[in-house]
Amino acid sequence: MVEDTDTISRLKVNNFTAFEQCDFEFSASLNLFVGQNGTGKTHILKLLYSITESAYRPKSKSISEKSYVANHIADKLIGVFRPDHLYRLCRDTGDQRQCEVVCECTMFKQLVFVLLPKADSPFLVDFSNIQWLEKRPVFLPPRELLSLLPGFAALYENSHIPFEETYRDTCLLLEAPLAKGYRADRLGVILEPIEQAIGGHVSITSTGQVYLEQAGVLREIHLVAEGYRKLAMVARLIATGHLAKGGFLFWDEPEANLNPKIIKIVARTILHLCRGGVQVFVATHSLFLLRELDILLQTAEFSGTPARFFGLHPGANGVDVMQGDSIDDIGEITSLREELSQSDRYLETGNA
Repeated sequence: MVEDTDTISRLKVNNFTAFEQCDFEFSASLNLFVGQNGTGKTHILKLLYSITESAYRPKSKSISEKSYVANHIADKLIGVFRPDHLYRLCRDTGDQRQCEVVCECTMFKQLVFVLLPKADSPFLVDFSNIQWLEKRPVFLPPRELLSLLPGFAALYENSHIPFEETYRDTCLLLEAPLAKGYRADRLGVILEPIEQAIGGHVSITSTGQVYLEQAGVLREIHLVAEGYRKLAMVARLIATGHLAKGGFLFWDEPEANLNPKIIKIVARTILHLCRGGVQVFVATHSLFLLRELDILLQTAEFSGTPARFFGLHPGANGVDVMQGDSIDDIGEITSLREELSQSDRYLETGNA
């Protein structure tokens, strides 16, 4: 694991969306959230993304730091979650309790903000430090985004379209120029197996058209299978330098629309990014991805990579969280149990 990188170490939430009271302790490398639909996996990723986005270095150095962070978090929560009002992110308890979020990270040391019922602005209670990020965090939604280029970011800015802001943010990162020497050292090691899997690399023309270049032949990205487009999207973000040492990756359901062969490549890519100094947060309900990551973590190649597992379970008072350093610590996940149950039922038919 590469040391001296920006990391999030802890998140405490009270009355935030589906969570009454939860305390997450994170690994500096891999953090994997597992749970059935509706247990808040994506909400935690979006909350962490909104916080890290507010720590990205602003263009103007003359601003009030606390005012900037407070306003940026508020704007980001609205853009990412798309509630009608900011206070809608407070858990509906019936007694108008406020929502409090505490995040411990290298950027702020400790950041605290409160959402008040029926109020549209958070109050920034405090942060102990400010260390601006040099690169923007990356949020990857379940679908690929290369086919939305070119022009999506500009359209988003000038029109009302029903997409959350993470789509706009990631499209801007995909359009960024390639990093100097991106094929050297660690980036090249991570890129090579991805490009081998997709048979080429992403090429964006001066007019913004996106192609997969295979053996010198340009193929329109819309004609490439969606699974390969998802891998190509990750390869592009590695090549632009956004997924490099000191970066953050929030990946929601990376297994969506992928076959098991490609999911195996995704699992290896995730762990290579971790080894390269990227703090990765993944939300999934795929038994295959979960097992593949667990298998790889026990190999010599990835042994010693810090990892934390979080099981999100529906409870009487919102979502309960079980967490630990292994899959065995997170309890039984309903969606994973259903996959195992189907395998048992299939074997009972005698078709195996």
